[in-house]
Amino acid sequence: RALSNSQPVMHAAQEHEKRENGDKSRSPRRHCHELDTADTESGLCAKDIFESRVNQVGHAYDDLICLPGQINFGVHDVVLESQFTKKIRLNCPIVSSPMDTVTEAAMAIGLALEGGIGIIHTSLSSEEQVKQVTRVKKYKRGFVMDPICIQQDMLVSDLLKLRAQCGFSGFPVTEDGKMGSCLIGLVTKRDADFAACPETTKVSEIMTKFDDLETAQEGIELKQANSILGESKKGKLPIINKECNLIALVARTDLLKHAEFPLATKDKNDKSLMVAAAVSTRLSDRHERVKALVAAGVDAICFDNRQGDNVEQQEIIRWTKREFPELQIIGGNVVTRMQAKHLIDCGVDALRVGMGIGSISDAHKDRGCGRAQASAVYHVAKLARAHGVPVIADGGITNPGQMVKALCLGAGTVMCGSLLAGTEESPGDYFYADSGKRVKAYHGMASSGVKGSVQDKGSLHKYLPYLVQSLKHGLQDIGAGSVRELHEQMETGRLRFELRSAAAQREGGIHGLRSFEQKLFST
Repeated sequence: RALSNSQPVMHAAQEHEKRENGDKSRSPRRHCHELDTADTESGLCAKDIFESRVNQVGHAYDDLICLPGQINFGVHDVVLESQFTKKIRLNCPIVSSPMDTVTEAAMAIGLALEGGIGIIHTSLSSEEQVKQVTRVKKYKRGFVMDPICIQQDMLVSDLLKLRAQCGFSGFPVTEDGKMGSCLIGLVTKRDADFAACPETTKVSEIMTKFDDLETAQEGIELKQANSILGESKKGKLPIINKECNLIALVARTDLLKHAEFPLATKDKNDKSLMVAAAVSTRLSDRHERVKALVAAGVDAICFDNRQGDNVEQQEIIRWTKREFPELQIIGGNVVTRMQAKHLIDCGVDALRVGMGIGSISDAHKDRGCGRAQASAVYHVAKLARAHGVPVIADGGITNPGQMVKALCLGAGTVMCGSLLAGTEESPGDYFYADSGKRVKAYHGMASSGVKGSVQDKGSLHKYLPYLVQSLKHGLQDIGAGSVRELHEQMETGRLRFELRSAAAQREGGIHGLRSFEQKLFST
């Protein structure tokens, strides 16, 4: 009993001695090592979040936040190169959605110049879709391939209205008022301004006739065209073929404001801009449309379905691969590994991921079928990566931060609809909403009657650099110098995430202000 009672005293003395002399069994070096390997690790890896057996919940981009890593490089060192398809690599991982309020030739040209790629929508006749693709493939820097032409019997008063409507000051005059027909003259702002009676005067009376025009033959290089304009002191130089048909137009104002585009997405062989086109599997002419698009030089075909795992799409993919083995084929849309596996087995070169999560979509509400986008991208990308098939994250993108998260979860590129709608290059005319803001119409392709509008975003060439710079800053904060390194960090578990509560999501946005104005781009 006496020995037992003395034990607490002995233990107390031993503890006091340890505090005085230090715990010899725990060296500072060992303690720091333990902190480095375990106690300093924060958050969860993607696998812990998306493959948890305990809490199988679908997650959207906003449910997640990427935890920062160590920065040992500058933002200018970040490389955004990524795979669009197996054989098409982009310098900018941004793809424009094949929607009739987002992508036609102007958007595809602008995006390709900036290093991305556009997908021409399928809500066109086969002939018109081919024309859109041809415009992109024939685009030459500094050359206007589709100038607005007029006929010589047009009244000057109508010319003035056209000038005010489209913003151009000079117009080629052709036999039938269309591009590609015989050039007979050119009318400029100065010609029209000095017309005595615009209501009765015809264009033929004031225009500079063909014999007095400075022209150049088809095949001329831009440098030569620039020299001719400089020597002649003319504002416009028509480019014609041997039959005197108008082929293109070079404008001095375009040359003065033209910028180089070193990151442009170009074909390695003929240096033309690259472009993709969508084809709906529901179209009766889908086989003939694919043939026509291939003949026009399209670089990739995107088969367009809300739910891509269907026998029609599987049939057209197999047929296209047999007929055109080198053509890049994008399948989708898919959101599960099983869907992805079926299309991969058919031979797709990329997968489009997303179902019912676009800003204009009501599919989840009306059909009760789909998947949260962050979960869909992670699971499909994991399977596709094992087969060497790139993934395009399609939908749910409303800001650059969500684009970063899509890439973090395994996507090679990000497809944008509403984010690019409203730029000058998107189809449609601007109008003023009741609020007084300048907007463009925007609506879905498969949604039931959902229509809206998006704010004017100005030129794509001013807006896209903002998105690109945001992507670079996001990767730098994470500690990844490239998209490839980002994917490697995700696969190995070094890239860490945290799930956010509703309060955390509010905290992560602008809050606590009575009013604010946020300008993300120049308009």
